[in-house]
Amino acid sequence: MANSGDVSAFKLLLSLAIIYGLMSILVHSVIHMKFIKPLGIDAPLDRFSEGRAVEHVRVLSKEIDGRQVGRQGLDEAARYIKTQLETLKARAGSNVRIEIEEEFVSGSFNMMFLGHSLSLGYKNHTNIVMRISSVDSRETDPSVLLNGHFDSAPGSPGASDCGSCVASLLEIARLTIDSGWAPPQPVIFLFNGAEELFMLGSHGFMTTHKWRDTIGAFINFEATGTGGLDVVCQSGPGPLPSLVYAQSALYPMGNSAAQDVFGIAPGDTDYRIFASDHGNIPGLDIIFLLGGYFYHTASDTVERLLPGSIQARGDNLISILKAFTNSSKLQSAQERVSLGAAVNGSNPDDERPVYFDYLSWFLIFYTRRQAMVLHSIPIAIFLLMPFLLRFPTGFFCSFMTFFDFMKGMLFHFCGIILAIIFPVVFAILILLFPGHSMNWFANPYLAFMMFVPSSLAGLLTPRIVWRCFPLSQDFSLLKSSKEELANTARFWGAFGFYAILTFAYLLAGLGGGFVAFFLSAFMLPAWFSFCMSVKSFGRQSLRSAACFVIPLMPWLVYSIYFCAILAQFLIEKMGMTGSLPPPYGYFIPDILVAATIGVVTCLCVGPLVPVVGNWLARSSIMQFLLHITVLALALSSQFFPYSNDAPKRVVFQHTVLTADGQIVDSSFDLSVLDSNSLRFLFKHVPEVARELQIGSDFSFDTSNPSHRESWMAIYPLSSLFSRSLKFPAKRDEILMHYRYFPHLSTYRPQTISDLGSRRIYLEFSLGSLEEVWVAVLNITGPLSNWSLANNILPAPENVGGGPPSYICRLSGAGHENWTFWLEASSSEDIRVEVGVVDQYLLESAKKLKGLFPNWVDVTAYTSYLSSYIL
Repeated sequence: MANSGDVSAFKLLLSLAIIYGLMSILVHSVIHMKFIKPLGIDAPLDRFSEGRAVEHVRVLSKEIDGRQVGRQGLDEAARYIKTQLETLKARAGSNVRIEIEEEFVSGSFNMMFLGHSLSLGYKNHTNIVMRISSVDSRETDPSVLLNGHFDSAPGSPGASDCGSCVASLLEIARLTIDSGWAPPQPVIFLFNGAEELFMLGSHGFMTTHKWRDTIGAFINFEATGTGGLDVVCQSGPGPLPSLVYAQSALYPMGNSAAQDVFGIAPGDTDYRIFASDHGNIPGLDIIFLLGGYFYHTASDTVERLLPGSIQARGDNLISILKAFTNSSKLQSAQERVSLGAAVNGSNPDDERPVYFDYLSWFLIFYTRRQAMVLHSIPIAIFLLMPFLLRFPTGFFCSFMTFFDFMKGMLFHFCGIILAIIFPVVFAILILLFPGHSMNWFANPYLAFMMFVPSSLAGLLTPRIVWRCFPLSQDFSLLKSSKEELANTARFWGAFGFYAILTFAYLLAGLGGGFVAFFLSAFMLPAWFSFCMSVKSFGRQSLRSAACFVIPLMPWLVYSIYFCAILAQFLIEKMGMTGSLPPPYGYFIPDILVAATIGVVTCLCVGPLVPVVGNWLARSSIMQFLLHITVLALALSSQFFPYSNDAPKRVVFQHTVLTADGQIVDSSFDLSVLDSNSLRFLFKHVPEVARELQIGSDFSFDTSNPSHRESWMAIYPLSSLFSRSLKFPAKRDEILMHYRYFPHLSTYRPQTISDLGSRRIYLEFSLGSLEEVWVAVLNITGPLSNWSLANNILPAPENVGGGPPSYICRLSGAGHENWTFWLEASSSEDIRVEVGVVDQYLLESAKKLKGLFPNWVDVTAYTSYLSSYIL
């Protein structure tokens, strides 16, 4: 029969479960925009309307077939955007000046992307630019730039990425004109047509356009999902952009912690072109984060857009735009240089502000200098508290109290480490049994069921193992009970841990320290409330526990909000992190998610443990948590990882190897983008296996591997693949469809300098290919210079374990072939490997792609490979 302690423990556990459940419902409604009422297509003309914006998305993603570079749909999209702008210009009032330009940008430059050094060459990419200014403005007045790209990734309709961005900007332009607002400073709308090819459209604008030096601030819109919170992921340089956002956004969404991790996350946006690489312009990078299951997939359709998301984005944008145009700190490039105001005369990191929103209701903002004061307060309190508590009893007693606090900190730290280790261990154990990984992928709640109970067990373990706290203080001298001194040491130890974490973020110059600071700030009144309640209700009363939990409620709600976004974003992105090499690659996604859920549990529950551990640190609770963990793990094994709403990503490449204008080989190459390998795919999609003549005795050891050089045409994305396979394909239909293939040749004799270097003049033809997205050149040998990227070579790369090489990506349409020269420092041969991505699929490839079920998203294209010795 259960004793009274167990009954109280389970009552408290059930109460906490109900509280956290109610808070989770609130948070779910917030991050899924349930509190936003989207306005319809018939909304008043002086209001932003999601309904009108969605009609633009419908045209761009549904009525126009394919907005990828190299396809006709991209030109149709440009014409549609320009037509909409011309219509707005025709009805503009006499108080504004409207200028619309269609520009075709070309250029070349070097950049680092995904940790790889590349050179990018491009020509004839389309940008549509509109400038709205008051009639008395000057050409040189500082302006505000709004940027969104209208091209989409191969195989994707691009409703969210970034049809939603273009639609938002078109609706903002309409609202500006129809409302009669004459902006105090000019507003530039940039609809750029080549972001997916590594920010080429924005680069072309920033290097060639006449208005580039007038830009005083910018807002870049992006989407890595179909809606939800429109989060400020990057802000700067300097505090101006985030300050303006904090003061003007109606639904503020963002925090400075996002910028801490953005630099290490795979991917990039046009923000880097404007803010760092080619502009040093103050600006915001605002991104739809949730709905990442559909990012860059065929399921990125208008029907997937989350209602309310575009409405919140538009209401925010018009308010922020008005604030920027009214700001006295808006400066042109020349003014920033002459006044040294690009970063207020100091290091940008020193001026990185701290900011965070609270459930998108309001945003808290403070400068870096203010953070230095605020974030130092918790550590100061922690260091002073032993002396304040033991002031009358002397220094030795204060020192012993501090020593106990440090023990409490160590115990709390151990609990946090175990709270992360326990779920990781269980994640590994479940994968040791035959089955598949990522059971939680299509059902994120499974991840919480699987890993939260074990994480809670980890948090409570130190309290159970060291049930008798090893006090250094003399309780008889202090006239306090051991239990009281132990509880005090546990609380202040936990507080000290968060105080040190806050201070560490401060010293590192990062913006995420507000999390630990906010937590430690609410722990103080909670502890004071608990101490008062103990005098009234006693230490063992659940009322005392309630008096500790209630003052912490604002933090608990925020922690669930913050952690829900983090966990949901991570889980959705696990489907595109790449197939890491075995045997360890199979475990990586589950380990990452388990560890993240452990961290989430620590943030959401960890602050309660010093007090509620009095009740919950019991063997009966531990057994219950472990039983729940085992049941959840057993239940999860019955779930299939994928669904139509959470598809598995497959890359299907029809590879054509040519030499001297003839086909040498043709194959179908397949790879996956997560830890469930092609073996899993063939098992669950037998139609594809039969078409590729794969039997039940399939083995990677006896299959034909597709080596990394076969994927050269999509480098550096090919670095995400492992254990890719190739299967023979017929050549006849290729010859029937194409007459000429991509080819590299010399167009004039090579020259030799007095120093012995030789210059080779090359011409690159795309042949008769129809829908070329990009061409990649991998150049190895004694290369000393070239005509690309202002005659600057990028850092050499090592592709597939081969010799150091130089990578160049070429894109853009034109009647003329590419011409360039390479300079070799010696007579040693230069080798050039060429890969070209053609988005057109031949019938046999279309047939194979059509055999995949709806829970598989297939990115398919044709790759033409050839190599040359010069």
